[in-house]
Amino acid sequence: MAVNREEYQRINDELKARNVTLVAVSKTKPVEDIQELYDLGHRNFGENYVQELTEKAGQLPKDIRWHFIGHLQSNKVKYIAPFVHLIHGVDSFKLLQEIDKQALKNDRIIDCLLQVYIAKEETKFGLDEEELDQVITQFGKLEMKNVRVIGLMGMASFTDDMDKVRGEFRVLKKLFDKTATPLTTHHSPFTTLSMGMSSDYKIAVGEGSTMVRIGSLLFGARS
Repeated sequence: MAVNREEYQRINDELKARNVTLVAVSKTKPVEDIQELYDLGHRNFGENYVQELTEKAGQLPKDIRWHFIGHLQSNKVKYIAPFVHLIHGVDSFKLLQEIDKQALKNDRIIDCLLQVYIAKEETKFGLDEEELDQVITQFGKLEMKNVRVIGLMGMASFTDDMDKVRGEFRVLKKLFDKTATPLTTHHSPFTTLSMGMSSDYKIAVGEGSTMVRIGSLLFGARS
């Protein structure tokens, strides 16, 4: 299935009105579908796998803002460091250090989000509240000039219970507000709260999300 243009325009207009960034999740989708959305004016695309992201980035326009939204291993950072716009799923201090190192090699500053574990599912990655505080404290002590932590990311439980989902988003928003002050003198305050996907983005936006990651509503179900 190609891009659902009507749905894209509806969602894009809805989010623009609320100053929320739409990241079109294009994992497993062909470059033709991404190009179609690009031709409609869209620039923010999200991918989950390093190899797939590097292949697509090589075939598509250079002004696309690529978001890496999957679980990132330290040894894979070097492949996306030359061009990635935002890394959503930073879940360790070690990974932050590697991103800083690879960004320096590429003479870049790479924006990152710290991933917080808010779902009650064993399969999800992320930091708990205590680990989040530790990473922020460690980050504040070191002068990492090539990585910028600009906010938090989280995924709610995969469930039909929207009250549960709302509660999880609320927890993340509270953590965001608590940690939103500048981490060090050379870092800006947090600006980005990435939460909400195709099934729950309306709830996420209602709870304070500034960035949503939507795939199936735009591209159809993944094959």
